[in-house]
Amino acid sequence: MTGTASDVHRSSVAYPRAFVRRVASVTQAMPAGRPVTDADLVGLPAAAVQYLRFMNVVGKPRTGSLLAAAHGRFRMRPGGRWMACRTWQLNTAFPVRRLFHMHLRVAPGIGMTGWDTYADGSGQMRGKLFGALPVASGTGPHFTTSELVTWLNDAVLLAPSMLLDPAVQIREDRDDDWFRVELTDGGRSVAARVLVDENGAPRDFWTDDRYADLPGGLVRCRWHTPVEGWTVLDGRPVPVGAKAVWQLTGGAFTYAELEFDEVVHDPATLPR
Repeated sequence: MTGTASDVHRSSVAYPRAFVRRVASVTQAMPAGRPVTDADLVGLPAAAVQYLRFMNVVGKPRTGSLLAAAHGRFRMRPGGRWMACRTWQLNTAFPVRRLFHMHLRVAPGIGMTGWDTYADGSGQMRGKLFGALPVASGTGPHFTTSELVTWLNDAVLLAPSMLLDPAVQIREDRDDDWFRVELTDGGRSVAARVLVDENGAPRDFWTDDRYADLPGGLVRCRWHTPVEGWTVLDGRPVPVGAKAVWQLTGGAFTYAELEFDEVVHDPATLPR
């Protein structure tokens, strides 16, 4: 999907006006926190320490906000047709908040927009055809849990110093090349397991705290985000070939494949 005259451009990335308006409606991005030190890693599981060192967090300020844009493809159902997509998001650490916007190219000249949000201890999902006709909607505890654990996934893959907070517990796992992360916000807790390679690079993120929107309704399913590889963008590791996969009764269902165009920690200004 190409940019339009209504888009806001940041270098080579175009942010749609709808996203810019939503960003402006919330508190501005948080400033960076104090630098991460070696002392912050003391007591953490060996796999987590290796991961945080690979992610190059030591000596860098703790991330207060994250702005990211990506492109790729998306599909609604197993065996369904892939659709080109673009995504834009803003995450903050204090408070825990996630604003995620997606454009899908359903067919030539036909687009669908989606919003996934988490704020003030509540999560929701919205989808519209032509930007106006509602085609999907979801609120309630299951959506809140799903959105909260997705914020945790973003932190693990894109903003690891967000994990160095009392709201997040990093624990040992039964396997040496895994560690566990648990996040509590708004009285709700979610958890996941993170697999790292011999260099500490995250290879996968697994959780049972997400709900798939299937034809029969919401179903709690195992969800994971395997990463094919890593590159460096502005001095920080960024995943290459990230996927989102449901482990359904009938087998694995990969529904999203993304490449990141921009990942900015603590942007000095937000799109406007």
